[in-house]
Amino acid sequence: MTHTPVKLTFEQYLEYDDGTDNRYELFDGELRPVPSESEENGWIAVWLMYKLAQFVNPRLVRPHEGELQVIGKPLNRFPDLVVIGNEHLTRHRKRFIITLDMPPPQLVVEVVSPYRSQKDENYQRDYIDKVHQYQERGIPEYWIVDPQAKVVIVLLLVNGKYQSTEFTGSQQIVSRTFPELKLTAAQVLSASN
Repeated sequence: MTHTPVKLTFEQYLEYDDGTDNRYELFDGELRPVPSESEENGWIAVWLMYKLAQFVNPRLVRPHEGELQVIGKPLNRFPDLVVIGNEHLTRHRKRFIITLDMPPPQLVVEVVSPYRSQKDENYQRDYIDKVHQYQERGIPEYWIVDPQAKVVIVLLLVNGKYQSTEFTGSQQIVSRTFPELKLTAAQVLSASN
């Protein structure tokens, strides 16, 4: 006899607790474990948290703990770093999640895990899938930090579409959310050293 897994709705997923600290993405009603982040990704996200927290309430800058409901597959993402608004602080469930009925976060940062080619899943996820999902979700600013390519890409939502600017080396990153920020691409990319 074959066991068919039960398909979860997003509401059922929000209530799901397997008693572990495992994180899951919801694909077509099925739970898929989210792989652990590399140490390099973690350090870059935490370093950015400290830098951004100089300009906003530190409670609004969340590395590796925020979950975001999106449109498409999967139905949820776990950004490496998210900058939320005050309105998000009061809407907690069992865990911190920004659902579709809430305003989008101000900024999302993803640190790209190592990849072999542009066809690799890590590359596709951050450069293609999340760009579409975050654009559709209305997130005003999305950063792709790619240590392998040595580039920070800032995508700004303009009339519902992302416009991207690449920053490398000693170029200063330009952020609409944090115009007073004075960081170069090299500083961000070397944050894990």
